[in-house]
Amino acid sequence: MKFKIINKDTKTKARLGEITTSYGKIETPIFMPVGTLGTVKAVHQRELEEIKAQIILGNTYHLYLRPGIDVLKEAGGLHKFMNWNKPILTDSGGYQIFSLSQKRKLTEEGAIFRSHIDGSKHIFTPENVVDTQRIIGADIMMALDECTPYPCDFNYAKKSMELTHRWLKRGIEHFDKTKIRYNHQQTFFPIVQGSVYKDLRKISAETIASLEREGNAIGGLSVGEPTEDMYEMLEIVNNILPEEKPRYLMGVGTPANILEGIALGVDMFDCVMPTRNARNGMLFTSEGTINIKNKKWEKDFSVIDKNGKSFVDNFYSKAYLRHLIKSNERLAAQIASIHNLAFYLELVREAREQIKINNFESWKTDKLKKLNNRL
Repeated sequence: MKFKIINKDTKTKARLGEITTSYGKIETPIFMPVGTLGTVKAVHQRELEEIKAQIILGNTYHLYLRPGIDVLKEAGGLHKFMNWNKPILTDSGGYQIFSLSQKRKLTEEGAIFRSHIDGSKHIFTPENVVDTQRIIGADIMMALDECTPYPCDFNYAKKSMELTHRWLKRGIEHFDKTKIRYNHQQTFFPIVQGSVYKDLRKISAETIASLEREGNAIGGLSVGEPTEDMYEMLEIVNNILPEEKPRYLMGVGTPANILEGIALGVDMFDCVMPTRNARNGMLFTSEGTINIKNKKWEKDFSVIDKNGKSFVDNFYSKAYLRHLIKSNERLAAQIASIHNLAFYLELVREAREQIKINNFESWKTDKLKKLNNRL
């Protein structure tokens, strides 16, 4: 993987860049749709291409359990299995294991957990999650980490961070001695942890920076902490992580979070919010947020978003989409998901354009005013 910075905004830490992988180039800042099980929920791969998705996510925990690594190995990896010819990033499963608080146990060896599907017992170690991600064939792989809950006390956060660092060293050693599959290169990202404690975030960022990997991730944020704390942690971490490497903020977030993250020097984002909110009738538009379930849209035959860039935005009316949502029709999830993902991808595309002309800060200020509107 290669990364180059094309331009830097003069008033913020926003950067315009380009990541090159074996499966193609990624323009940054970028939003990555979440395709947990080898599918972005309710959206065809061809539709992802039409709304200009450049990279999607898969999840090691879920893909390991179903369809299983034997199926993925025989298929030739996730790219071929799902017929996606652009880059894929996989989360190591650390966050999913963290979510299974009643069904998992952390040890020095790794994370022991029970499947949410059938209750069967499994263990993820720093080494076998590398092996699993090798078989999945992701272009960018994540290290196994513990995502600490919020709130947690300093001592817990410190012990968790130190365990993540010990796991990281084992993961890197194993990654560096294992071979690629499917004739395309793979990259291994470490993850900064430390909860909302400045000292811990500083230590973790310094540790990760010293390892000199091709890119770095920032985890353990957007787990319930105040937004101001998240931004403060990002500023601390990004002042330490090397400028010449891409920075990936995991699981974040709202459109406003993304713009503020870009201003603080983040290059890559992912979140289930656009698709999850879509399935619940919450739409992001150029003029603000819409709850399409509200009765006010029942006879509104105007298009979903007159300024929208998705092929669905000017094809279906608000009234029609509301009807589908209220009727629990499956097409509703498809239309709304495509719309929200297109909105996110257009948002980061606009951000790239504004960084290119050194107008990002002014544009962001104006954009945030509209994003905060409830229509």
